[in-house]
Amino acid sequence: MYDTLIIGSGPAGMTAALYAARANLKVGLLERGVPGGQMNNTADIENYPGFDLISGPELSMKMYEPLEKFGVDNLYGFVQKIEDNGRVKRVITEEETFEAKTIILATGANHRHLGVPGEAEYNSRGVSYCAVCDGAFFRDQDLVVVGGGDSAVEEAIYLTQFAKSVTIVHRRDELRAQRIIQDRAFANSKISFAWNKTVEEIKGGDRQVESVVLKDTQTGELSELACGGVFIYVGLDPVSEMVADLGVTDEAGWVLTDDQMATSRPGLFAIGDVRQKHLRQITTAVGDGAIAGQQAYQYIVEQG
Repeated sequence: MYDTLIIGSGPAGMTAALYAARANLKVGLLERGVPGGQMNNTADIENYPGFDLISGPELSMKMYEPLEKFGVDNLYGFVQKIEDNGRVKRVITEEETFEAKTIILATGANHRHLGVPGEAEYNSRGVSYCAVCDGAFFRDQDLVVVGGGDSAVEEAIYLTQFAKSVTIVHRRDELRAQRIIQDRAFANSKISFAWNKTVEEIKGGDRQVESVVLKDTQTGELSELACGGVFIYVGLDPVSEMVADLGVTDEAGWVLTDDQMATSRPGLFAIGDVRQKHLRQITTAVGDGAIAGQQAYQYIVEQG
């Protein structure tokens, strides 16, 4: 029986574990991979306070190391389901079942991929899913943003402060983003649009993306557009299947919480990218984790 069981060991989960363990709770950190989550897929991080530049794997290990000192149990498993039985919660994995007084869900979200040749090969070598994370590495380059929703257009605007030019590639002839965001993009001289186009292939050399192959959705004609980076914004999928029947998510699967990271189920908290929130960054995940770790302690004290 754990006081709190944290599912996911990205920056949110590890911070929650640190705060809960420092409050003298018995803490389990359940992960299906190595600590750090998506940070491990980031070559260079330069927007985390205290570091001019640090690799994702290195920051992951720096966050993880203190947890051993505070006695956090490192657990492994693929979570199938979470059961809420009031004071006792059950976490069912493929091989084991764990019990806890509180659960902190820190499972994150997965970027939807295009699934085209070159996307995986050039990931972190010109292919990115986060302009805020990686935009500064693409100064004075011609960039492509794929997508037509709020995130795609907002990030395209953000990239113009670094890029030489930004081309938004969209499969339709009009954007889905809010009108006010569209207007800002249309007014930006650095942004152009490739309407009715899909990315069929991402091409490059030994080290970096060099171009994208576009297909016209109306004529089927192929063309090639030179670029130094491709930012893909075709959606995010929250990793929340294990709580799908608990009534704590919205229609898209994002977990709903209050500002104390609490869901509508007492003793069940959610933090980081799996939450319904606007900005998904390491810093915001850490903030969520600190709040949830402390709130788990407070909940247990109040329950007696």
